[in-house]
Amino acid sequence: MLQRIEKPLANLVVDLCIPPALATLLLDTRVGEDWIPAIVEFERRLDTLKFRVRVKAARDLSEVGEGLRIVAATKLRTFFLALLEPIRTSMTTNLQVIQSSVWMKYRPLYTFLQRHAPNVAHEVQRAYAAAVRTYFETGFRRYLRGLSWIKARTIEKADNIASAPGESPDPEADPTRLSYARVDGPSVVMAYMADDKNHKEPLEALVRSALLVLMDNATAEYSFITTFFAHEPRRPSLQSKDSSGSIMSPPLLSPTNAEFEDMRSNPGSDFGGESVAPRKRLTSITSVMSTGGPQEPSAKEELAALNALWKQVMDPVLDYCQTFIQNALEPAPPVVVLLTMIRLTEDVVAEVQRRNCGPLETFVFAIRLKMWPAFQKLMADHIDSLKKFAEGASSGYFRRGTTTDAAVSSICKRYVAVFNSFIALTDQAEETMIFSNLMRLRQELSKLIVTHTDKQTDPAAKARALCKFYEQLLQGLSNGPRPTSHPKAQSELAYWRQRDEEARRRVASTHAGRS
Repeated sequence: MLQRIEKPLANLVVDLCIPPALATLLLDTRVGEDWIPAIVEFERRLDTLKFRVRVKAARDLSEVGEGLRIVAATKLRTFFLALLEPIRTSMTTNLQVIQSSVWMKYRPLYTFLQRHAPNVAHEVQRAYAAAVRTYFETGFRRYLRGLSWIKARTIEKADNIASAPGESPDPEADPTRLSYARVDGPSVVMAYMADDKNHKEPLEALVRSALLVLMDNATAEYSFITTFFAHEPRRPSLQSKDSSGSIMSPPLLSPTNAEFEDMRSNPGSDFGGESVAPRKRLTSITSVMSTGGPQEPSAKEELAALNALWKQVMDPVLDYCQTFIQNALEPAPPVVVLLTMIRLTEDVVAEVQRRNCGPLETFVFAIRLKMWPAFQKLMADHIDSLKKFAEGASSGYFRRGTTTDAAVSSICKRYVAVFNSFIALTDQAEETMIFSNLMRLRQELSKLIVTHTDKQTDPAAKARALCKFYEQLLQGLSNGPRPTSHPKAQSELAYWRQRDEEARRRVASTHAGRS
């Protein structure tokens, strides 16, 4: 009989005791790496005491366990708050390095707080959100302020296609500037470049830099928040297992606030503008987890809480970026620049989707939606200006019959530049917003060429004038970045080639009739 109960009794005794080495470590040492396996072992001991609550010895020992729990929670609170000090005091701190090499290493300690000291875990979470929010807000404010200084050095007007043709150099499709439409492309603009008063960047380069810096920081922060602060479910059971290998167990079988200083700022991560008013605190992950008693939050509730925590951290940054991009669209930039920025937002959204950051995807998508109406208005202005120019009544500067070959030739060059740029920025074979506007613009240009050449009384001279403009268009379109690969480029070449052939047949028939 004694032999039959000896082993279960020994296991019960081991279950109900807290090894002196474990208690000494929690009471007498500072939080460090040796706490990671110790806190896991201590949590297992606490859970076992709760599981054995019907045993009087377990009830008696639970007071000791509660005292150790309070000591551990107090020390862990001090430890995690101290980890935030470098973030609070200097912008030169590399936040991602601290997160990946320090915070993630000690995540088991925070998980212990979530389960056994939720109020302390909530306090740590609030302190983290406040410190990192200020860190990002300060950095992005300085960085965007520098980009705004660079933007002010170059103002590009959204001149219509028929505005003073021939009086200024005609634009051409610029592959370098078009490359800003992609995430993979030129390097971002660094903040220290704003200190050079002669340094200039095109508008789309500045918007791209703002969006890429936002994307990299926001997605990295989202990844950390959804990993570190996520609720880790408890082990499914407390069944007996061999714990003799534990350093804390005997060799027996056991069942079971400083302010930021500008002079210390890293120029490469700086940013500018007015401070953003603090927003109302959103729902915290810990508060959601603690509702409903011992029940764990559903996956949907937890994701909503983690998203809310991310927004609490990133809200000022999103406000600054939104304001910067709105200012970039006022006054309206040239239509090619605007389409470049639209394509950039599409590429950023795709990359954010790959990084699985839903809240940022929604933010960038909303920016993209605001850009399309501005694009439509610019294209409508181009079409209207060309129509008025053909009628000889463009803002009163031109009267009927006063168009010149040089002016029409300049408009043809501008049309080619717009078309080639649009083709380079459009991968899809059909995109209504782009190609319906281009078709309307082409119709007005075709009418202008015919109206202008109608001034020629000699049919042969008129046909030759038509050939001259058609040949100019064909040559420009053939030199575009994608003259043969894109279906719309092929269709455009075919359209003007047909007009050119018709004009040449007229020249030939006129000469034949005269001979």
